[in-house]
Amino acid sequence: MAFRSRREKLRSILSGGTCVRPGSVYDAISIRIAEDLGFPLGMFGGSVASLAVLGDPDVTLITLTELAEQMRRMSRASALPVLVDADHGYGNALNVRRTVQELETAGAAGLTIEDTLLPAAFGEAKTQLIPLEEGVGKMKAALDGRSDPSLVIMGRTGAASITSIEDAIRRAVAYEAAGVDALFCTGIKSRAELAAIASATHLPLVLGGAPEELNATDYLESQRVRIALQGHAPIAAATQAVYEVQKALRDGTAPKALEGLPAAELTSGVIREADVRARSANFLGLKK
Repeated sequence: MAFRSRREKLRSILSGGTCVRPGSVYDAISIRIAEDLGFPLGMFGGSVASLAVLGDPDVTLITLTELAEQMRRMSRASALPVLVDADHGYGNALNVRRTVQELETAGAAGLTIEDTLLPAAFGEAKTQLIPLEEGVGKMKAALDGRSDPSLVIMGRTGAASITSIEDAIRRAVAYEAAGVDALFCTGIKSRAELAAIASATHLPLVLGGAPEELNATDYLESQRVRIALQGHAPIAAATQAVYEVQKALRDGTAPKALEGLPAAELTSGVIREADVRARSANFLGLKK
């Protein structure tokens, strides 16, 4: 299959002994830059998807179709393996199954399905979780939905910061038993909590939103953490850069006097200009 090699690279990371820090990607340009810089994996978060596609905060407004189409654009632009935050799977277990099908055909190397109650319930300010049994059903549906067995399905829970570490362990153990390929945990607050989850499970772990004491790579590796997220600073930096340039132009700065613009070599590389010229010569008879 066309995307199998990307999925096998992600599986290699999960089965290895090192902890990888993925590059945050959200569109064709960001994924090419991450690939060129040597990141072994890209992370397409739900929050950056909402920002890039809608310009909205992470409150579950983006649709499955929009998410999958953005993933498809990135898959076309780069061969970098991408782990996709598929949130709650955009509905119940049957919707989860379709979510897997859509993201698989869009080229995702792997995806996460979480047990958060999304969208937020009416009148509830605090984040809530779905029942454990429903979460297990979602994991089973996700596994049933994939046609390429190399596609990585991760069970995700944020129970550690929503209910308790004990609940997080129960959910992790149950999702592991359901057959997922890895466990994605958010809200882990200490080494003791991470150690408790690691000792109760056997699958590779993925960590998101960890405190300072969980930043040491060697320690994470000793606890079977194979992927540790480092936030989504690139889209924040891009927002600031666009703002500064737009403001300078609005204030009367001449285009040639703008600061902070990329070198021609960087732009040429990102847009794969040499490849396009070669194709133009081969297929259109144009000079290179």
